[in-house]
Amino acid sequence: MKYYIIAGEASGDLHGSNLMKALQKEDGNADFRFWGGDLMQAVGGTLVKHYKERSFMGFAEVILNLRKILGLIKFCKDDIDDFKPDVIIFIDNSGFNLRIAKWAKEQGYRTHYYISPQVWASRAGRVEKIKRDIDAMYVILPFEKEFYNKYDYNVNFVGHPLIDAIADRNQVDEHSFRKDHKLSDKPIIALLPGSRKQEITKMLGVMLSLVDDFPDYQFVIAGAPSQDFSFYKPFIKQDNVAFISNKTYDLLSVSTAALVTSGTATLETALFKVPQVVCYKANAISYQIAKRIITLKFISLVNLIMDREVVTELIQGDLNKKRLKKELNRILDEDHRIQFFIDYYDLEKKLGGKGASEKAAKLIFESCK
Repeated sequence: MKYYIIAGEASGDLHGSNLMKALQKEDGNADFRFWGGDLMQAVGGTLVKHYKERSFMGFAEVILNLRKILGLIKFCKDDIDDFKPDVIIFIDNSGFNLRIAKWAKEQGYRTHYYISPQVWASRAGRVEKIKRDIDAMYVILPFEKEFYNKYDYNVNFVGHPLIDAIADRNQVDEHSFRKDHKLSDKPIIALLPGSRKQEITKMLGVMLSLVDDFPDYQFVIAGAPSQDFSFYKPFIKQDNVAFISNKTYDLLSVSTAALVTSGTATLETALFKVPQVVCYKANAISYQIAKRIITLKFISLVNLIMDREVVTELIQGDLNKKRLKKELNRILDEDHRIQFFIDYYDLEKKLGGKGASEKAAKLIFESCK
C-alpha cells in the first residue's frame, strides 16, 4: 500500500521511523512518502519536507511565520493529491496535522493518527473535530484512552514507543564513550536544552550559569540533530563544558543527573533512570497565552503520567540560577536519588511493555488492506 506520513520535530522523526519499519514487516511492498527527518529517510521512501524547515515554537512564532505555514499546508495538500495514498498517517504535530486531516477526510482519504495531539492539555473542544476527521487514533499515554472515552471516542492504547527505542539501542561502554568524546572522569550532568533555536536560547544560558558552582562535575550539552555546533558555541564560556551532538541516549546512559527542557526529553531521561530538573521558559507573549488555555497541573510528561510531582518543574520566572542550583543540589543528594529510581520504575510500568510501533502498524495495516 501507499502510506503518506506527516511527522514534525526530532521525536516525530524517531517514532515515524520505527512505525515505518514495523509497517514494512506487515506490508512487504509498503511505499512511503513522508514529512519527517533523517531517521525516516534512512528507512526508505521519499522525504518531502524535513522538519527543520518548519520548526516554530509558541504562539507568537507561529503568527510571525503564518504566511510560510499556510504555504506549506497548500503544498502538502497538492502533494497528497499527486501521490494518492491508501492511508495518511499523522504523527503528533497537531497544529499542522489537524488542518491537513480536515481537508483529507473531506477528500475521502483514510486518516489515521499515531501519537495523539495534546487535547487533554488545552482546548478539549478539538476532540469533536478529531472524531470527525480521524478514522483511527493510536495513543501512547495511559490516561489518554480514558480521556477520549469521556467524549465517546474509542481509541487504541498501544504503549509508548520510547520503551522500544531505548530497549533496542546498542549498549554504551562508558570508558570508550568518555574517551571518544574527550570527557574527563568526573560525573556527568547532562544538559538537554531542547531542539529548537528559540528554546535553546531561552534555556541553555541559565543551565550553564551553574557550571562554576559544581567543579566536581562535568557538564555536557546534548546537541540536537537539527542544530549545528556553531549555534551552541557562543553559549559555551567555561572549560568544564563539553558538547556532543545527536547522541542524547548514549549521554543519558552515562549521566548522573540532567537539566531538561520540558517535552519528550523529560520522559526519555526518566526511562534512563536519571534524576532531573525540568526547565521551561517561553516567549513572554506565548507564555501568557498558554497560561490561559492550558488546564494541566504539570508540564512534564513524567508528572502528568504519575499524576503527582516526581520531578521539580521550574517554569518561566522560577527558572533562574538560584532555584536551579538548589534543585540540582537536591537531585545530586543520595537520599533524594533513591526515591527517583523507585518512582521511575513505577512510571515505566504504567507505560506498558514493548511493541508500541508493532501494535500500531498491525492495526493500521489490518484496517486498510
